Amino acid sequence: MARKSTTQRVVVSTIAAWFFGFLIFFPILWMVLASFKTELEAFAIPPSFLFFHWTTENYATVQERSDYVLHAMNSIIIAGGSTLIALLIAIPAAWSMAFSPTKRTKDILLWMLSTKMMPPVGVLVPIYLIYKSFGLLDSRIGLVFILCLGNLPIVIWMLFTYFKEIPRDILEAARMDGATIGRELVYVLTPMAIPGLASTLLLNLILAWNEAFWTLNLSTSSAAPLTTFIASYSSPEGLFWAKLSAASTLAIAPILVLGWFSQKQLVRGLTFGAVK
Repeated sequence: MARKSTTQRVVVSTIAAWFFGFLIFFPILWMVLASFKTELEAFAIPPSFLFFHWTTENYATVQERSDYVLHAMNSIIIAGGSTLIALLIAIPAAWSMAFSPTKRTKDILLWMLSTKMMPPVGVLVPIYLIYKSFGLLDSRIGLVFILCLGNLPIVIWMLFTYFKEIPRDILEAARMDGATIGRELVYVLTPMAIPGLASTLLLNLILAWNEAFWTLNLSTSSAAPLTTFIASYSSPEGLFWAKLSAASTLAIAPILVLGWFSQKQLVRGLTFGAVK
């Protein structure tokens, strides 16, 4: 009887998981389908799901109107650069807070977290004037810098949480064997925290890839990433749903593929230390 109850529970849980998974994924599926419709079919009521005239005209129009490769390269450089720099800063910072805490460590962590509570628009004007003075407007370096600073508190907090789960005895044993701080970071701590580092890297990469506020306000053409590429299809002439869906599909495709192939590592990293 207990076995039958367990089987029913598994079936119900599986059906519920598939249902909510499909519910979450449905907007993306609808966007992809709309990208293969004409503008009239994209606005049609009632909407057609699969039975419509499939066309790739929207993708051709998007490529003719905008340089997708340039925007994609900007997104890769900006998101990748900001993520790598944030990790280089966050790893030693999280190590010092996890294994050499001071009286002000908790206050510093709380202060870093509090910086994420302020809306970015609150500092838009001073950041814009600073960037204008230093010639950083519409530059990849400027966007890398601002995205790195914006996501740095989250990266430090995540790494701090992962590092706290690593037994201190292992690091003390490495020090007794003569390991310096640098060797301890590179050869002892980093290999043990690879799942946490991987999930932190992926999450920060996704946050930087999807960042729209700073990229729309601090870039125009030369350094414009894919978020600006998408926004260009919402214009005073109207909102072109089919072309906007095609542009959005092209924009999310690289990060969607990356997330699909790295989902096991991401889940493993997010649950790192949960059962210890």
